[in-house]
Amino acid sequence: MNDEKVLKIYQASSENHQNDPNFPNADWTYLHQVLNGEINYTENFEENFKAKLLASLIYYHSPYPEVRAVTDLYNDPNEPVETIRSYTIAIIWLIISTGIREFFYHRQPAIALSVGVVSILMYPCGKAWEYIMPNIKIGKLPLNPGPYSYKEQMFATTIVTVGSQSVYVSSNIVTQIKFYHQDWVTFGYQVLLTLSTQTMGFAFAGILRKFVIYPERALWPTNLPSLALNRALLKPERKEIINGWKITKYKFFWICFCGMFVYNWIPTYLFNALSTFSWLTWISPNNFNLDVVTGFNGGLGLNPIPTFDWNVVSYLISPLVLPFYVSMNVFAGMVLSFFVILAIYYTNTKWSAYLPINSNSVFTNTGESFEVQEILTNGLLDLEKYQNYSPPFYTAGNLVVYAVFFLFYPLSFVYNTWKEWDTIKFALKFMYNDTKEQFQNFTVGKFDDPHSRMMARYKETPDWCYWCILIVSLVLAILCVKIYPETKTPVWGIFFAIGINFVFLIPLCLLYAVTGIQMGLNVLVELIVGYALPGNGVALMTIKALGYNIDGQADNFVSSQKMAHYAKIPARALFRGQLIGVIIQCFVFLGVVNWSLSNIEGLCEVHQKQKFTCPQERTFYSASVLWGVIGPKRVFDGLYPILRWAFLIGFLLALLLIVVKKYFPKYFPSFIEPQVFAYGMISYAPYNLSYIVSGVYTSFAFMYIIRRRYLAWFEKYNYVLSSAFDAGVAFSAVIIFFAVQYHAKNLSWWGNNVVYEGIEGGEGQQSLKDITESVRGYFGPSKGSFP
Repeated sequence: MNDEKVLKIYQASSENHQNDPNFPNADWTYLHQVLNGEINYTENFEENFKAKLLASLIYYHSPYPEVRAVTDLYNDPNEPVETIRSYTIAIIWLIISTGIREFFYHRQPAIALSVGVVSILMYPCGKAWEYIMPNIKIGKLPLNPGPYSYKEQMFATTIVTVGSQSVYVSSNIVTQIKFYHQDWVTFGYQVLLTLSTQTMGFAFAGILRKFVIYPERALWPTNLPSLALNRALLKPERKEIINGWKITKYKFFWICFCGMFVYNWIPTYLFNALSTFSWLTWISPNNFNLDVVTGFNGGLGLNPIPTFDWNVVSYLISPLVLPFYVSMNVFAGMVLSFFVILAIYYTNTKWSAYLPINSNSVFTNTGESFEVQEILTNGLLDLEKYQNYSPPFYTAGNLVVYAVFFLFYPLSFVYNTWKEWDTIKFALKFMYNDTKEQFQNFTVGKFDDPHSRMMARYKETPDWCYWCILIVSLVLAILCVKIYPETKTPVWGIFFAIGINFVFLIPLCLLYAVTGIQMGLNVLVELIVGYALPGNGVALMTIKALGYNIDGQADNFVSSQKMAHYAKIPARALFRGQLIGVIIQCFVFLGVVNWSLSNIEGLCEVHQKQKFTCPQERTFYSASVLWGVIGPKRVFDGLYPILRWAFLIGFLLALLLIVVKKYFPKYFPSFIEPQVFAYGMISYAPYNLSYIVSGVYTSFAFMYIIRRRYLAWFEKYNYVLSSAFDAGVAFSAVIIFFAVQYHAKNLSWWGNNVVYEGIEGGEGQQSLKDITESVRGYFGPSKGSFP
């Protein structure tokens, strides 16, 4: 490493990581001091060593300490990857994790086995196989290829990651059966809808590789805990004392896992009040205003000590995973929404004071739950029934959520495209050149970071493989709407969903790659479809499943592909493994969702005892009624006309931010991320501040204080701790449910009952204004003249 190369590396880093909030501030300052001549490192031995060390780390490893902590400087291409052992273990645990995730998807808050949790369970399976299975061959493949390898574990992990997100069409199926009461939603329909949406997202992931896997600044912080954990399990570890700690990561995991496994019984079963620690409302359980501001269940959750339940602490943000600036941006956005929602509610804007403040349900003009079948004939809006029934009304919390959603799309598209334009332009340039060169394969070796250089030794998966999957999934989607005409969905709607993802997917996926915050196209799709197909809620849900799930699944697959990139898993092996995984996931999901619909008593009821209240489906249903059955024209022209201006505000705000960022950068530091701030603003209805306050405390302690002062400890233990806590919660929750909740063995005492008393428990006053005091007996527009 000579002085000339140091300057060259620094200059390239300055250009490639401009406005990169994840690049360490100290390193950024130092390299610019060197480039600007403020530090003359050539005449001082210590400075010369420091400058060359930083340049070496950037060029040969990674500029991010988090990545350096969980990746290797070298790659062994002969290490076993795609073996009978890795496939078998991966498939078994994919089935288990997918089943658990779908089962608890309908719970508030949901519970799932994280990728790190499954990794820790696959490891002993791999070691047992190593010692038990005979060393024979099945065909040309050895049944036991020797010691269980790190790459086998990571390959299995990337397959299991396929099931790390819920199958989005679960909301379609449950909503159509439980809310729309449609008996034509048969298993055949479910199979076509599930396979088409899941595989289409997989196809888009392959297309996105050039934009969000190969570029170095696509950090993907959500992958780091899994990489750290698997290294702890399978990589040899030096005996060293770090900040006074000498325990191995493996032992540290099991201690934390067992501790959380035991502890989670307390807030989940023995002392429920520790989970929903709404202690301020206990002072005066029937004080409505107090509950509105501080309530956990139906209020806005302003509470300095809201929970002692890790599942709640880590629900909206992953406090031991996401960078601290991300958590603070989310929190700041939620604080702003808190005041906006309060203002809307207490001024009775658009009749919101007649409803609960923060519910995600949709209501009639008498405050009852909106029953969509009351205004449908043959699945479509019946205007006469509608005029005799009621318009649908949103709560104050839901109004803010939708307004910010509408603002977010133009803001994100314009601002993030400008911010990441160099990355996008680089990828587009090579895609264009590859097309000109008779469709030659796009190679990762065209990127000059160390991980891409190592991955260039493997053959790429040809792009045509992903395009073929896209065509097959398109055919399945068309068959779905043609064989089941009850969906009333035109074929052009499918092509619309694909087209809108081509436009928005790159900037949204880049946002996820850099910050760890995922945003979907669900609201934008339902708005456009609502205009195009007014009065048709089922068509909206069907097209929305494609429009959102392409994005959601693409993000999920790309995330695991980046993890494989870090772990040096060959691209073609990853393609085969993920394709097998997505097909298995689909059928496991279908089995579990149908079992849940038949066997969970009171599924989707508001006060279901085991918390299976279906928060996602309730939001999904509300959106289908307002934007599908009623339609955005009636919403914007009559019910909530102010919402239409959110699009213009978002576009103008993006332009303003670009101007400030470009010409007044000192007023716009890199840790301010407006898109993440907007994500915080939409994190209401039914969630609230209680779901983030404790997470912010945790993030500040670990991602700010410990990461700055005790970096070595952070790199060794932090992500292992995150995986251990998630594992303890998930496994104890499964055992608790089937041991003492499915066949109820309730503990009736104050610590469990206080959660369900007073206004917090749904008793007494539930809205600011009393509808019964209205002269007409209902609020809103007069009957017969509904918008």
